[in-house]
Amino acid sequence: GETLVTNSVETDSRLIKSGSLFVAKPGEVTDGHLFVSNAHANGAVAAIVEHRVDEPINQLVVKDSVHALGLLAEFVVAEVKAQGSLQVIGVTGSNGKTTTKNMLREVLSLAGETIAPEESFNNEVGAPYSMLKITSSTKYLVVELGADGLGSISYLAKMCKPDIGIELKVGLAHAGEFGGIEVTENIKAELVEELNTSDIALLNIDDSRVAKMASRTRAKVLGFGTNEQAQ
Repeated sequence: GETLVTNSVETDSRLIKSGSLFVAKPGEVTDGHLFVSNAHANGAVAAIVEHRVDEPINQLVVKDSVHALGLLAEFVVAEVKAQGSLQVIGVTGSNGKTTTKNMLREVLSLAGETIAPEESFNNEVGAPYSMLKITSSTKYLVVELGADGLGSISYLAKMCKPDIGIELKVGLAHAGEFGGIEVTENIKAELVEELNTSDIALLNIDDSRVAKMASRTRAKVLGFGTNEQAQ
């Protein structure tokens, strides 16, 4: 069969350039399938769609285009990690994710090619979209993991398999919609629960709920904060 080579993945047809893969996803405001023709005109070589559209472009028909985007990101990250030079840093918390991510980008960029989302791209669409910006020469990938109910952070952590997981804070920001602060704590803890023994869990020990996560991970635990136990 034909081999398709793509140089970027976009969910916005306006950002498509020659050689891009367009992911058509249904949305609350509009439907990406309406813009496949735009993507094609802008140079897309193929489109991931949930149903075929009347456009002479290569189409990969899937049941769920957002899930397909996640699977693609998981594959690409795993392939680059297998080359041995990529480290993934996952950041979650009710507050401070974007600031921490931005600081990490500035610091890590001094040591090697670093990819981190420019904005708060931290959900099931934004996180894999950001992951797919890496190349074979990327040394550090910073992923912001946002919470959207139980299992949401686990889903993103399985996708990018962080070597370092940073837990910032368990706050009240989404406690109401999640069903209480305890549920929020469980969702945030999903990041360190996905880490392996060779990984590092970096916990804010000034936050008692975050500090307790030390018992929920197989990773090596390091703490930060104003507490004298920080290391």
